[in-house]
Amino acid sequence: VVADLKCALGLCILCSRPAQHKLASRLCAGMTALQFLLLAQGASALHVLRLPTAHLRSAAAAMGEIHRVPAPAPVSDSASLAGDMTGVTYYEDKLCVEEEECELPEEGEFTVAILGDLHLDPRKMEDYETGRGHFLPIIEDAQRRGVATALVSLGDLGESKSVDPENTQELFAGTTACHELAAGYLSSFGCPYEVIGGNHDLEGIDEFSTDEANLEAFCRIHHKPTMQFCRQIADRTLLVGLGSTVFRTAKYTSHEVTVDDEQLAWFERLVSEHPSEEGWKVFVFTHAPPIGSGLRVLQENHVVNGCCWLNHSGGKNGDPRTTTKFIELVRRHRCIKAWFSGHFHLGQDYQDSITFPTIPREEGPYPNRGSCVFAQVGCMTARSTRDGKRHSRIVKGTKDGFEICTINHKKGGELRLDATVTYDDASHESIVMAHPHEDYDHDLWFQAYTPAQEDGCYISSPAGVLNADGTWDEKTVCWWHMSDGAVLGVHDGMIIEYDASTLAPLGMVVSKDELAGRKVAVIDAALNPPCDGAECDVPKEQALVLYDDGDEGVTVVQPNEDGSYWRKIVRNKMHRMREQRRVKAAAKWFKDKYGDDKDPEVLSSWGPYTSTVGQVYRKNDLALPAISTRALDSSIPK
Repeated sequence: VVADLKCALGLCILCSRPAQHKLASRLCAGMTALQFLLLAQGASALHVLRLPTAHLRSAAAAMGEIHRVPAPAPVSDSASLAGDMTGVTYYEDKLCVEEEECELPEEGEFTVAILGDLHLDPRKMEDYETGRGHFLPIIEDAQRRGVATALVSLGDLGESKSVDPENTQELFAGTTACHELAAGYLSSFGCPYEVIGGNHDLEGIDEFSTDEANLEAFCRIHHKPTMQFCRQIADRTLLVGLGSTVFRTAKYTSHEVTVDDEQLAWFERLVSEHPSEEGWKVFVFTHAPPIGSGLRVLQENHVVNGCCWLNHSGGKNGDPRTTTKFIELVRRHRCIKAWFSGHFHLGQDYQDSITFPTIPREEGPYPNRGSCVFAQVGCMTARSTRDGKRHSRIVKGTKDGFEICTINHKKGGELRLDATVTYDDASHESIVMAHPHEDYDHDLWFQAYTPAQEDGCYISSPAGVLNADGTWDEKTVCWWHMSDGAVLGVHDGMIIEYDASTLAPLGMVVSKDELAGRKVAVIDAALNPPCDGAECDVPKEQALVLYDDGDEGVTVVQPNEDGSYWRKIVRNKMHRMREQRRVKAAAKWFKDKYGDDKDPEVLSSWGPYTSTVGQVYRKNDLALPAISTRALDSSIPK
């Protein structure tokens, strides 16, 4: 009787909308007669019932009325989240009552468009307009069917050079004009957008004197209360972004993507308050990926420059614990289901442009990636891509899982399914990857080496000469542990340091030119005292040395003061740019003074200077300095 009453009431409600008759059977499923009776009373009943999304949407559509549902409670007590859901209803834009047959979205369905590094140039907007045209049909189709939509930009919004070189040297990236152009472009996709800062987005060094002033302009123009964001896109599903807030004050390279301590604490609190056991799913967006993600990285660029990963050199305060903090949170919080990043300007055809959870967290730290799928996002324009690929991403999700897709801008916006993730339970997923496609058939260039326990390249007891049977060249691959726990290896003719926890590359220790033709040895560091019994179990201090057979010269590869070995050789971009401008000014001054036919050799002298010597002049001898301030050529060798 109850079932008959349910269906009868459902049909009565639906009879005023002939186009919705086919929904009667869906409304009857899983609903009580009392719920239908309450529905007949109107909006107040809708508020009281708190029906499942799909049922409430169907009922509201059937009645031909739109009812606002109060916004969900804020996902955190953080002030930066206030207002994220103000005035938002899940249902109003999901009613396709104008169509003859309404294809309702699945429960919890959403579509997110993701843009990688844009590097907008107002003189060259054709690729951007074409790329937007590839997204719009997907976004509009989702909106017609009532699917929640959003756009996320991963930062690096403007061209990192002058766009008016005839009149100014000012970089376009990071300026007010850049962010206004980006805001207009991102707003033109017809759905809400979120944006986070990359390593170029605070680069307006001529317009703004501080990072704080540049950041204020960034947030104001893009209508952001803070750099980070949190948007609820579906039931218990969050889009979360973290952005770089340091440029002028970068301790080393300004190309490091630095997430400040306040954002990191906010993120840790957010994922802690939204556990997977309660059904929460978090999709994270950052400009660079975290260390341990396993994504393809460029050794010749981002590895040697020390800017691959979030907080690569330890963030604002140089604390290496902030480098690994992100992957530690991924391992600890299974609510983090996916993490999207750009930064490398690579396409999405490589096997390691998407990486997956590998082992249960209880089985150890490596290569544990929790429940998270990491995905590289490419570039839309031909001008920005490193490998000729022009790609963006689309993510389509439901309560049961999500799909990661590629939009191929070189193929007229072709949409390709790359991976399907199905939630088995709160902490486990089933994944289908690498759907066959012609674009996957290519060589594996651009790849940096990541050591693996079973790769056959491990030197288990590094002592004495490591390459006694010959010199190492660009084809040599090997790795080993130093006694202090550091992981070093040889790849592409360089000695590279790897993170001990994830075995991800950290940076260059010895360059190709320094290593070529030389022997490498790991020796006892001479200061180790004699030991007896258990004392001998304490690891001895070791030193890495380079030498030439038959030559008396020996180089000790000294670790840094923080215990790491990789060389932080790239300096803050703002200081380097100002130095380059001074060099150009000096050359111009000399030509003005002595004639345009002159070609002056302009050198620079600068500090700080590093040496094992603790004073500028030798003790008791002030005739010659121990550390010279002699000028050096700072230009790139031709």
